[in-house]
Amino acid sequence: MPTSSTVRPVLPPTVWLTRGRHPGPAPMDVLRRHLQRLKDAGTIDDFLEPSDATDAPERVLEARWRVPGGVTVRARLTVVTEEADTAARWVLTAEAEQDWDQRWPSPATMFWPDTPDADWDHDVPTGLRLRDVNRLPAEDRAMRRLLRDAVRGSWNIHVVVHEAMTPDDRGRGPLTPLFPASLRHRVVEHRAAPQQLRAVNWALKECGVQVPRGGAVVLPAGPGPSGHAADEFAVRSVFLDGSEPSDLVDVLTRFVTSEKPLPDGAQDAVTALREQWHLLTAEEELARERELVAMYAEALDAMTKSRDLYKEAAERAHEALAAFRETAAVLPPAPPPSAPAASPLQQLTRTLERLKGTPRTKGTP
Repeated sequence: MPTSSTVRPVLPPTVWLTRGRHPGPAPMDVLRRHLQRLKDAGTIDDFLEPSDATDAPERVLEARWRVPGGVTVRARLTVVTEEADTAARWVLTAEAEQDWDQRWPSPATMFWPDTPDADWDHDVPTGLRLRDVNRLPAEDRAMRRLLRDAVRGSWNIHVVVHEAMTPDDRGRGPLTPLFPASLRHRVVEHRAAPQQLRAVNWALKECGVQVPRGGAVVLPAGPGPSGHAADEFAVRSVFLDGSEPSDLVDVLTRFVTSEKPLPDGAQDAVTALREQWHLLTAEEELARERELVAMYAEALDAMTKSRDLYKEAAERAHEALAAFRETAAVLPPAPPPSAPAASPLQQLTRTLERLKGTPRTKGTP
């Protein structure tokens, strides 16, 4: 099988990344109100909306806050409005000053309200909720198509949980509220009924993983070989009784922190966060101005040196030209070029022509 020579960049350990869809109206109003409440409460240090064009299809919001240990986190949310401002897709990228800790607050809740009626947490390729249980389709082909979409196009983490038996009320709720804060809004939970074990494992064959009976499995981060063992991110037992699924949390944490390529389009989001950042502190503004002054001074110095070198080279050229002219004035004129020697054929032709013009002698018949 041919392999691509292009090496895809991997997710940096300092970055938290996801995307989703908000199907409701006026998402920017929801975001601005929530950010202002968090700023007033001191949860975030500050936020900024760099763009001034209110009718632009793509809007950007930046926010900065500190997590335990005084580590600063910078985050950038891009919202692309769809038809008539009734829905929007969003991309959220956050980066900390050190490797990301899954116990830190979720960046999603720094922008979106984490309330039951908030409708921002839809996975893009599948349309499923991030904060709810998503029952697998009963029809086999629909199930296979859904899981294929989850693997191929999602930036989120998809986990399939099989119910060994029908759970009670405590086990029917989603597992995501029991995860560390930074995992809750990156995981899509698929739930398979007891009788669906064979069908779901048939659908997962092309992913190279299988879900144990009464257990769970994390789907690969993309199509094709993942480089992981088939059961490396599988859990044999998940107790749906309201208790913390510690084994599943360990597997999810290992999966998140493992080295894997960025999904399509994610590198642009990381680059935009790092290179198009506007929300600077006073100290950062001062440091930035100093960097600009140093850069301009270096450029001016290079231009000055270049000008001096050009001037010196021009002066030397003028001196060389003047010396050449003086030398040419005192030299004798060059002799005219001598005629080239005649070839043997030309000499023979000339001799015959002379003989032809010579008069005949007496006695010559």
